[in-house]
Amino acid sequence: MDWKNLRENKERFQALKWKGVPPLKKNFYTEAESVSILSAEEVIEWRKENNNIFVDDLLEDGEKRPFPNPCRTFLEAFKLFPEIMENIDRVGFEKPTPIQAWPVSLSGDDVIAIAQTGTGKTLAYLLPGFIHMDGQVVPRSKRGGPGMLVLTPTRELALQIEQECNKYSFKGYKSVCIYGGGDRRAQINAVRSGVDIVIATPGRLNDLQMNELINLRSITYLVCCLDILQV
Repeated sequence: MDWKNLRENKERFQALKWKGVPPLKKNFYTEAESVSILSAEEVIEWRKENNNIFVDDLLEDGEKRPFPNPCRTFLEAFKLFPEIMENIDRVGFEKPTPIQAWPVSLSGDDVIAIAQTGTGKTLAYLLPGFIHMDGQVVPRSKRGGPGMLVLTPTRELALQIEQECNKYSFKGYKSVCIYGGGDRRAQINAVRSGVDIVIATPGRLNDLQMNELINLRSITYLVCCLDILQV
């Protein structure tokens, strides 16, 4: 591997890598006035009262970026998206769980969130994912494949996430769970019939990708879920 050549031509190689890929829209966040007026002391107190949340910017170079103020209610995050609010009302949630990082994900930045089971992690990425897919420049009918990929290490976790995803509906978006040990032909047929969200384990996803049975170039929203065991 000629690392010197790669470093010197980094920008050219990046341009080749993304050549032909449709433009990507990432920022869909409009901060509510009730969020923007929060003082630093109020934010610290809120995080302390809600599981003592710790936040940090993992950017290695330059000064750390300011972390956005938290959304304390669903309306503060999704007032501009009535169909999202309809889902929340239908399921019966009263207030967001502390793990939610909607200001970050809706702004198009990467986020790493660590929390216990049952703290609402699926909702944390699924609702912004709906908004992200719906707001892309290339319409859904012309993407040629799914818009969201949720990658999980195990079949059990993949099925659990699928069950959670099925609780919510948004503009007819469909999801499919693909994993090793399941009916491969049925999974292929489900993908070919048109799907927006793919929940997958790495082995089966690689199988379908290598055999050109799924288009991953249409993916614009990626979620990686991990099970962390505490000993």
